[in-house]
Amino acid sequence: MIELVTIFTIAVALSMDTFSLSLGLGTCNLSNKKSLALSSIVGIMHFIMPCLGIIIGQNLQNFFKINSNFLLGIILIFIAGQMLYEIFVKEEETIDFSLTGMLFFAIGVSIDAFSTGLGLTAITNNLLLAMLIFSLTSFLFTLLGLFIGKYANKILGVYASFFGALLLIVIGISHLLK
Repeated sequence: MIELVTIFTIAVALSMDTFSLSLGLGTCNLSNKKSLALSSIVGIMHFIMPCLGIIIGQNLQNFFKINSNFLLGIILIFIAGQMLYEIFVKEEETIDFSLTGMLFFAIGVSIDAFSTGLGLTAITNNLLLAMLIFSLTSFLFTLLGLFIGKYANKILGVYASFFGALLLIVIGISHLLK
């Protein structure tokens, strides 16, 4: 049960950057069809990227003989640091709402899922379930962000990213101390 809670907590943390960016994109008045397409692509990428991370992570662990808990802790804290950096260093981003533009957006917001995949075996042996949870959570958070973005204040996005970063730091430190 604790394993499932940890996986879900990581899924929520990984989806916070997607959520906050989707809040901003929601102000662009995307059609429901485009919102569903973008959310689906983000969800699919949050499944694919951890797969790639797992494959590369297993090879790194075998090559360097790194403790998987230590590796995951470092990765999660690094991702949290990137999220905090993005909160405080505002860069204006634009997105092309073509299929190619949405794919690049999805890859950009799922890089952290790739990094998490590097150490995911330290959390669970049920990798398929974890990746499905990551995928579904990011799909829902993207869709929710797009719809809320039509009505919400932009400041909510900063709080969502900050909360996600704090979750990753806590989980990362817990893995460093194992």
